Amino acid sequence: MPNVALVETKVSKTNFKAEFDNKIEFDQYQLCSDPHIKKVLKRDVDIEMNPDNYDWVILVGSDAVKYYTKVNSITEYSGKLLDGKFLPIINPSMLAFKPEAKPTWETSKSNILDYISGALEDTVIKEEQARGIQDTEEANEWLRRCIDSRPAYVALDSETTGLYPRDGHMLGISISYERDYGVYIDTNCFNVRTEVLLQKLFNHTTVIFHNAKFDIAFFEYHFNFEFPQFEDTMLLHYLIDENPGTHGLKQLAMKFTPYGDYEKEQYNWIADYCKRTGTLRSNFTWDTIPFEVMKTYAAMDAVVTFLVYEKLVRIKKNERLKKVYDKLLIPGTKFLLNIQDNGVPFNKERLYGAQELMQDEIDNAIKQLYAHPEVTQFEKLNGKDFNPNSTVQLRQLFFDFLGLAPTGKKTGTGAHSTDAEVLAELAKQSPVPALISNIRKNSKIKNTYLDKIIPQLDRDSRLRTGFNLHGTTSGRLSSSGKLNMQQLPRDNPIVKGCIKAAEGHKIVAMDLTTAEVYVAAVLAKDEALMDVFRAGGNFHSNIAKQVFNLPCEAEQVAELYADRRQAAKAVTFGIMYGAGPKKISEQVTKDSGKFFSQQEASNVITDYFKEFSALKKWIEDSQKFIQQNGFIYSYFGRKRRLPNVASTDKGIQSHSVRSGLNFLVQSTASDVNLLGAIEMNNHIQTGGFKSRIFALVHDSILAEVPFNEVDYYCEALQDFVQKDRGISIEGTPVGCDFEIGDDYSMGKYEKQYGNYISN
Repeated sequence: MPNVALVETKVSKTNFKAEFDNKIEFDQYQLCSDPHIKKVLKRDVDIEMNPDNYDWVILVGSDAVKYYTKVNSITEYSGKLLDGKFLPIINPSMLAFKPEAKPTWETSKSNILDYISGALEDTVIKEEQARGIQDTEEANEWLRRCIDSRPAYVALDSETTGLYPRDGHMLGISISYERDYGVYIDTNCFNVRTEVLLQKLFNHTTVIFHNAKFDIAFFEYHFNFEFPQFEDTMLLHYLIDENPGTHGLKQLAMKFTPYGDYEKEQYNWIADYCKRTGTLRSNFTWDTIPFEVMKTYAAMDAVVTFLVYEKLVRIKKNERLKKVYDKLLIPGTKFLLNIQDNGVPFNKERLYGAQELMQDEIDNAIKQLYAHPEVTQFEKLNGKDFNPNSTVQLRQLFFDFLGLAPTGKKTGTGAHSTDAEVLAELAKQSPVPALISNIRKNSKIKNTYLDKIIPQLDRDSRLRTGFNLHGTTSGRLSSSGKLNMQQLPRDNPIVKGCIKAAEGHKIVAMDLTTAEVYVAAVLAKDEALMDVFRAGGNFHSNIAKQVFNLPCEAEQVAELYADRRQAAKAVTFGIMYGAGPKKISEQVTKDSGKFFSQQEASNVITDYFKEFSALKKWIEDSQKFIQQNGFIYSYFGRKRRLPNVASTDKGIQSHSVRSGLNFLVQSTASDVNLLGAIEMNNHIQTGGFKSRIFALVHDSILAEVPFNEVDYYCEALQDFVQKDRGISIEGTPVGCDFEIGDDYSMGKYEKQYGNYISN
């Protein structure tokens, strides 16, 4: 009988022996014997247990895993073997608020029992499974055999020295065309024949990637390879798990293959190398790894991708998900490859000028700050320089030295908040908070954007950053990498002003207008709401006039009944996402500057739903479906899984329902925009136009367009976006709003900074 220990974080009520069906005996320990400690720190650990005395150690929860292993996150390792004896498992207490973890819990228990009984063993990678090739003739011969075998598909991966094609080169490629076997070929041994053979292989089979957009970008840029037919295991997994951060190849290897954390030894080698040489991990490059170390794990990337594809390809039996994959995700990948390569056009001179101006404004604000004697007094008494980014120091300065009255807003720890909203309120009592706010804002613009953008520009002054199809639950594009285009400063035009069209071109931005409400009206089949769109004019004024039966023309509503219009706007956007009277009251009060009570808000909601009763029924029916099924499909077939509707926590449950309703409209509106952008980009490429789409930001499509193509581009893009895809009001397509300017700020940059910065 093996000796088994079980370690949990704290004393709990879980009967672990019963959970394991009384099939194993074990000694039970806790890292910390105090059940009242919320988060166990090293100083709280009071366990006395020697793992060497046990054959197996079951680790319950992330704290126990972190204490005994180098693993920092338990989720992907639950039910897997670590370091020959440690068996992690998620903490069962999380099942109360995360019911979606129940399958992981049950599978992990089963795996642990199988490991202890000997029915399950850790898979060891055999030398013959992962072959390395550095000889040209050997590589070419292997490729000929691969082609001759006529595989239905091959898994392909690349090892590179950078994250972007222009920033690095390819070290090698990994290929697998049969189960549990792959090769890694050093690109240094490529000759013309090698490249011909590779292209022949790609032409006659389906190529399987994990994150196709990354690999194809390198293959296209460095070798000009084409991939007529490809699939992407990352996007296939996204179809069944839309949550960000769950699609890594290692995670899928842990989930779907016997090889688990197959890269662990390679990362251990990297860690040892960095420690031995004093190299920062951030400065480490993959060309440092010797071929003999690299080959096994690189080849296994392809092997694992092959196996994951075999598991996930069955997803396409679901016709709705297959449609999303074939019509949105794969075309979207090709589209993003193109717009990323187009790059965001920056004006370098403006960037340098903006840098200087921001620094001048920061310096000026700091000078004004030190004109207040309380700041210098603070430094003298504390014996250190004042740091405007330190919340602790800000509290001392504001409430002890300046004697300002707190706003009442607190942080999660119970301390007085010093966020932007609080600073705006405190600025009514003293000029110091406003100066702090300016320093913060301008420092962030300079440090986070301007300083980082300049060194990352390519020779053509374009910034090639990333856009992702799998980064949100709604399907909206996310942005990451060199610059997050979704998070450019909104209250200052200086960064957007540096995104400037080349000479002879314009920046054209197309925005969908009230698209989510439009989608809701169509999905709900609410003729009254659709009539508001058919009427044209200002949508929110029309809504307010109709709901409140206002005695004026719609054009006069904004002037005569601003609070009513604001209330109608708040309800229109709020009710679809579950906003109640309290939320509506706060929003209208904030937006209109006039107090709007909860009772008034409640009355507005009632009046609104009387007018748009079909919308109300659709919302109620959708909520009921989500509650009963734990998922919902969007119009275009995306699936949103909401298992937390089964949570015993009412707050978590209601949030899940609201998320599902939000998904229905946001996802559909986003896909309308994406499909329009994809088709427009295809039209540009096939038609030989010079226009270049370079970003999708929220509901905007951004392009750099030659003067002589502007009118045609706007007309064509509108046609593609407004194309009837079954989600349109007959005779009244979704609204498209165009802005055309020399830069992305659309004149705001010139208005605010034109006298200070040239170009």
